[in-house]
Amino acid sequence: MIQVAPSLLSADFLNLAKDIEMINRSEADWLHYDVMDGSFVPNISFGFPVLSAVMQQLQKPLDAHFMVVHPERWIKECAKLGVRMFTVPNLHRTIQEIHEAGMMAGVALNPATPISVLEDVICDIDMVLIMTVNPGFGGQSFIASMVDKVARLKAMITAKGSKAWIECDGGVNLTTGKQLADAGVDILVAGSFVFKNANPQQAIIDMKAL
Repeated sequence: MIQVAPSLLSADFLNLAKDIEMINRSEADWLHYDVMDGSFVPNISFGFPVLSAVMQQLQKPLDAHFMVVHPERWIKECAKLGVRMFTVPNLHRTIQEIHEAGMMAGVALNPATPISVLEDVICDIDMVLIMTVNPGFGGQSFIASMVDKVARLKAMITAKGSKAWIECDGGVNLTTGKQLADAGVDILVAGSFVFKNANPQQAIIDMKAL
């Protein structure tokens, strides 16, 4: 069954406690948390005061995607807060530090980044996050060519004997989610599709059934 990770970037910022409680009651597998610094990507999102507050209420594992210039600076702090998955650009040294801190290590690939950069680390990581939009802002349109990228990554994982999950983030709904599921994705990050849905808990159930 597909795992679903609703993205907090699409939640109601004035009612985060309400939305997190909805996630706790739902069948979501993760909560996806984007950290952006305005330099690595052209947007600024949540910082550590918000993350600390979220972790106090959240009952699901948290997948933190760090789109910042120096993600390694925040590994120990995230580990202390109980973050389960720490996802960064492809930095082998950082991957080791994440594991040493007791977290799962994910590597994020932007749409223009080829999967070939993972050849030497695919067996060392727990997840590959394929961005299906250009990172920085929510609500963007899905890039259809990423479906083939997922299929090629799945083939690499199988050929290398890796146990890494494939996660996709950006423009994910039931239609694009089905395409990605058929290509071999394991985790779907869904922002607007869940949080803007009239019945977000049912939206999660529907996505898990893809």
